[in-house]
Amino acid sequence: MKSSYRIGQIVPSSNVTMETEIPAIFRARETVTPERFTFHSSRMRMKHVNAEELAAMDADSGRCAAELSDAHVDVLGYACLVAIMSMGKGYHRASEERLTRITEENDAPAPVVTSAGALVSALDVLGAKSIAVLCPYMKPLTETVVDYLRHEGTEVTDYVALEIPDNLEVAAHDPRKLVPLARDLDHEGADAVVLSACVQMPSLASIDIVENELGKPVLSASIATAHQMMRALGLPAVAPGAGALLSGRYAESPYPVPPAAR
Repeated sequence: MKSSYRIGQIVPSSNVTMETEIPAIFRARETVTPERFTFHSSRMRMKHVNAEELAAMDADSGRCAAELSDAHVDVLGYACLVAIMSMGKGYHRASEERLTRITEENDAPAPVVTSAGALVSALDVLGAKSIAVLCPYMKPLTETVVDYLRHEGTEVTDYVALEIPDNLEVAAHDPRKLVPLARDLDHEGADAVVLSACVQMPSLASIDIVENELGKPVLSASIATAHQMMRALGLPAVAPGAGALLSGRYAESPYPVPPAAR
């Protein structure tokens, strides 16, 4: 088995969180497992989180996949959940298939994990049929995310749209502020709480705090993406300090995750 892996990241140009939280999760894994990781990014232009810029950005994702495959990365993570979800229900499957094909055609095949698909799969892994969710997006885009998840078979008991239009302001949002927001969600009937349905809004520092307070699984798009990338590499998905999903209870979950019998 390999001992060192290259993690490719397809990143919106204004995203500064995926390159901190995803490596932090993998570095936490390195404290309990022998494998080591390096991180390599290619960027797509996007400054404002609106439908027009998201669509233009997604159209550029193929170039990023080709560039990263030039570096023979072992797995690729696509770092914009709402870009995928705004392209139509179920689009994460088409995106992952298209980008994987690009790596294959470049003679450097590697699996592709989208944060949108990873969140859908993570909820299946957790057996979460209902969730409460926090989003940084404007309300129409937040409703797009909610509708997407409902289409995938997940009930959304409550959601909050923080309505932050500038992507750098999303990254600057203090993760400690998510703790009272999560507390105020209608989460009693939820099987899990998604503390950040966005890989740009930091949340990792508050995941265990909220999970301990609410007494149910708490995850984020970043945690879901890291979990799926580990499983795509054939590695046990575990990392201390990253909530129930990476606690070790779901370390050997199948990849790809089979459709849940909801």
